[in-house]
Amino acid sequence: MGRAMKDSGVEWIGEIPEDWKLGRIGEIYTERRIKVSDAEYPPLSVTMKGIVPQLSTAAKTDAHDDRKLVCKGDFAINSRSDRRGSCGISAYDGSVSLINTILKPRKDMNPRYYDWLFHTTMFADEFYKWGHGIVDDLWTTNWQDMKNIFIPIPSINEQEMIAASLDAICAQIDATVEKTRTSIEEYKHLKQAVITQAVTKGVRGDRPMKESGIKLIGQIPINWKITRLKYLTDIIVDCPHETPNYCADGPYYVVRTADEDLGFLRPDENMYRLDEVEYQNRTRRLTLDKNDIVYGREGERWGLACLIPVSGKYCLGQRMMQFRCNRNMVHPEFVMYALNSKNVYLQGAFDTIGSTSPHVNISTIINYSIPIPPMEEQLEIASYLNEKCVRIDALVAQKEQLLSELESYKKALIYEYVTGKKETV
Repeated sequence: MGRAMKDSGVEWIGEIPEDWKLGRIGEIYTERRIKVSDAEYPPLSVTMKGIVPQLSTAAKTDAHDDRKLVCKGDFAINSRSDRRGSCGISAYDGSVSLINTILKPRKDMNPRYYDWLFHTTMFADEFYKWGHGIVDDLWTTNWQDMKNIFIPIPSINEQEMIAASLDAICAQIDATVEKTRTSIEEYKHLKQAVITQAVTKGVRGDRPMKESGIKLIGQIPINWKITRLKYLTDIIVDCPHETPNYCADGPYYVVRTADEDLGFLRPDENMYRLDEVEYQNRTRRLTLDKNDIVYGREGERWGLACLIPVSGKYCLGQRMMQFRCNRNMVHPEFVMYALNSKNVYLQGAFDTIGSTSPHVNISTIINYSIPIPPMEEQLEIASYLNEKCVRIDALVAQKEQLLSELESYKKALIYEYVTGKKETV
């Protein structure tokens, strides 16, 4: 039999054990509100992975003398609604930006228990619901609001047991998550390797080869040739250089770098949408038609190419290019796969060396060297890659589903433990 429970009277908490108390955050924490400079105390960042030393590449401000002191053992939480989940116990003495609320633990409490509690989705929803001040058009929650939020207060002994249990269980889940993510990356590398092999060597087995004259490509079949991308296309279009005006229920979709994967577009439901007026504006140079290729040229996900599945539905987002192939010379599906190959990616990578915001020049992209087989063999290679990639994509989808389930399970488990609905053993 489970232990006796009672209604906490607080919606986000729900039922708690009968012997638990209900209190407010102000009963267990006080605010630390001391302004310092980053010359006195090293700059720290409040992230979803906790409090970490600020990287040299992090966004900087001029407010070097206008920061908050954080001491080792303090709890810091970002008060901006777009930084949901950015919080944690600091392992350092340092300074953080003023947008963070710094909490100093009172006596008779276990900080690790409350760290787990404050990382729950339910608490985050409650915390940002109290926000009312607006900074950069975003809701913020300050200490005067936060200190009045109700929280469960189990005994110190139970706080320690819950924290220890979650430390152990979540470490196991995190290890499985990390292995799964590594496996996904390995499958993606395998997929690119399969594509690269097929678009540079073909799928007909051993045959006479010749030097391509391009170091990054190496040898190609003797009856293939090397052609620059610009000679394979009828039209090349760069995206409009302004941010679209999105419309939540618009009938058109914006293809961004985030919507691409290796050789396919992600589902429409994940895309941003536009109304008719904005769609016409975004396609004023050229509409995106079926079998046009879209290519990401900036950001962390640059270098991915996809085919447009239907005409009159999509348009280019920021950082995107559009290629319309010369159908007398090449099959669009083959060119799309070639653009996703490692040897073409490396041709663009030279532009991104040392850059914190990767960007490939258009002049580099249109001059990519592409191995071109006869048209019949292009179709053969595209058909082969369609079959191989579908299998790999299915395995990746299974792994991603497992990731989603593990993350949901972890969130539910943490909430059940910190509110006493699941008992430590």
